[in-house]
Amino acid sequence: MKILFIGNSHTYMNDMPKLVQEMIETVKDDVCEVVMMAYSARSLKWHVNEEYFSVRFNILYGKYNFCVIQEQAHPMAEEHDTAVYANQIIEWCKKAKTIPIIFEPWAEKNSPEIQNEMNRRYRSLAHKENVLLAPIGEVWSSVYKEIKNQFDVDLYYKDGSHASYVGDYLVAMVLTKVITNKLPAIDSLKAYDFTIPESDFIPVNENPEDEVRFVSSEISEVIRKNIMLVC
Repeated sequence: MKILFIGNSHTYMNDMPKLVQEMIETVKDDVCEVVMMAYSARSLKWHVNEEYFSVRFNILYGKYNFCVIQEQAHPMAEEHDTAVYANQIIEWCKKAKTIPIIFEPWAEKNSPEIQNEMNRRYRSLAHKENVLLAPIGEVWSSVYKEIKNQFDVDLYYKDGSHASYVGDYLVAMVLTKVITNKLPAIDSLKAYDFTIPESDFIPVNENPEDEVRFVSSEISEVIRKNIMLVC
């Protein structure tokens, strides 16, 4: 299996595609390869216009099984732009017989009221294009409400926008469920945290072994339960 991730920092945060790869390999008797085209604060419009030749070539000739399409989230791009440029990427995917997946993001910590609009927008896009939706934002908001007063963990990084390692564990598990229709093994508690406590996002950890964290089985169970309710 081979997966292309197109997006921005919400894709590359904490090396999330690597975690997806590992989770998928726990449920499928197959090697999973991941490739990432993710650039800070970039929209799908930027990807298609500024990285046109790279994105086009990667999709058409990369022999990908899936392509995860993540739009700018904070702030959201114009809905018309999202529709136009997601459609271009989806059309390339169709030509390459690659299955597109729309990545539904989560609202910023201080603006939870935006989540309903995000849900509407991305569900509408996936329905119109007849492609898969990864309902990450819906799972995120449900899990956040459930754990915020019960556990000493946060789905959000300290900036209130990006994911913490627990948040990206959730993201990776939703994508694993959408791609394989299965959840990873119960003992799949490993996550990655590439942030450095004294740093403001950049620089990040350069040693993969130092990134490894483990999510508690209790938190994992809450995430699993909510994924099964939504997906």
